[in-house]
Amino acid sequence: MLKGWKLFIIGCVVILAGAILAHCVQTADGVKVRDVRFAASNGVIMSALLYQPATATAKTPAPGILAVHGYINSRETQDGFAIEFARRGYVVLALDQRGHGYSDGPAFADGFGGPAGLAYLRGLDIVDKDNIGLEGHSMGGWTVLAAAITAPNDYKAMVLAGSSTGKPFAAEGTPTWPRNLALIEGQYDEFSKLMWDVDSAADVPQSPKLEALFGTDKPVEVGKLYGAIDAGNARVLYQPAITHTGEHISTQSIGDAVDWFAQNLKGGVARPVSDQIWYFKELGTLISLIGFVALLLGAFEAALTLPVFASLAHAPSPVRDSRGGGWWLAFILATLLPAILYFPAVAVGYAQLTPAPFMPQHITNCIVLWAVATAVVSLILSLFTGGRGAKFDNDWLRALCAAIVAVLVGYGALAIAQSAFLVDFRFYLVGVKLMSVEQMKIFAIYILPLTFFCLIAMRSLHASLGVAGAGGFAQYATNILGLVGGFALMIALVYAALFLSGHLPSGDIALFAIVGIQFVPILTILAIIATFAYRRTNSYVPGAFICALFVTWYIVAGQATQAVM
Repeated sequence: MLKGWKLFIIGCVVILAGAILAHCVQTADGVKVRDVRFAASNGVIMSALLYQPATATAKTPAPGILAVHGYINSRETQDGFAIEFARRGYVVLALDQRGHGYSDGPAFADGFGGPAGLAYLRGLDIVDKDNIGLEGHSMGGWTVLAAAITAPNDYKAMVLAGSSTGKPFAAEGTPTWPRNLALIEGQYDEFSKLMWDVDSAADVPQSPKLEALFGTDKPVEVGKLYGAIDAGNARVLYQPAITHTGEHISTQSIGDAVDWFAQNLKGGVARPVSDQIWYFKELGTLISLIGFVALLLGAFEAALTLPVFASLAHAPSPVRDSRGGGWWLAFILATLLPAILYFPAVAVGYAQLTPAPFMPQHITNCIVLWAVATAVVSLILSLFTGGRGAKFDNDWLRALCAAIVAVLVGYGALAIAQSAFLVDFRFYLVGVKLMSVEQMKIFAIYILPLTFFCLIAMRSLHASLGVAGAGGFAQYATNILGLVGGFALMIALVYAALFLSGHLPSGDIALFAIVGIQFVPILTILAIIATFAYRRTNSYVPGAFICALFVTWYIVAGQATQAVM
């Protein structure tokens, strides 16, 4: 009995250890963190994390900062900025944009929620209304710009990271608006064309749009102060050697933002720019994410020890006797096909599958189209690669119930961590979040096509690549490479082009290149889950169901909702 529950217990312990570490970091130096909900002027409910330093009270109001994440992110993405701002005595409101995280949809409405966030922050009695800063990454920059244009006298300084004034979604910047602006633009930012109308981020200083914003007719000098802080027209450009997504997980970019607000806002706590601890919080949530995967596996293994699910347990019986020519053909097709179809499928999805109440998430629509296309092509190709006649020990209903139990255990663990420590499970671009009530409804829409993908993908994996006599390590490694290898190669080539040339192979793929980065860790997790379940049941079905439930939850909770159901 203990053997069947060992991984379950390990998962619980690892999650707890990571959550405690993350909580201790985000509450260091007496900072209190609260999950807040508030109504905008039109009644829309907004969500945010409120960081309150010990020095901020109604009797001694502290400077405040509105911090906003980018597109298809959430409030937790700003943790690095928020933690360091709060440690320096600023009250921080890390906002979920409209249609993101737990804020009501649709996305893009009402200035992305920026005006409502600024109004709420200013309404707190612990905030010094004469010392308020605005910070936003990517689309979050447009969010704080919307707040600034709506309430031009309600802030003192702004930091835009990987963002811009003007088209497509912000008011045009001038030498005097927005007030006291610091721009952080990574040297390898993928969106330089969109933001500053230059092909390479390295050329941003020569952008006519930037020159006009800085009030100069010459290329902008990195690090040079233009204008004057006292006059409210100060400007400075920082260019760390990072990508767009690196701008919110970089000690340099966070340090630049800290330094700018220290120069512009009065009442903070002096700390060296180099005094940063936020990355330990990132480490903590990564540890919890690893523990979460272990818990899913452990919960499934523990379920097999129960009488109701015991009949699912079978020793694996690989289809192939050796790795011959057919095996290598199947392996190459398995790993390259998803990557080959990715950019064409998501491009069609982005153009054709616009958000509607029955398919309300634009990027999820694109991912679903890719998944279904991959599954259909895989199913056809399996007829020619030796997997057609594979036999598995399938008990569909019992397998589905066991998968639901395993995923519910994982969801419950996240709910406990969120309630007790106010953390989710994440690292870099990967974040496992609880779903809102609205997202649970959306989950029901997308679960069927993603289940179809997982069933076909996992059957093809085990029917084509399983080899008799292969050890556990070899089987896990083969399946991970089979599911992930093509994607990893594609992302590596795309970013090699970016780092070598300064720009992506095509500016049109910037958004989905970033989305594609997530596929590498997520598909790795799916391969591990599928292999683990297969090795204990001789069936692809339980693992496919667990993968489908998890990946649908993950995608829906992490995407923007553009249409209200």
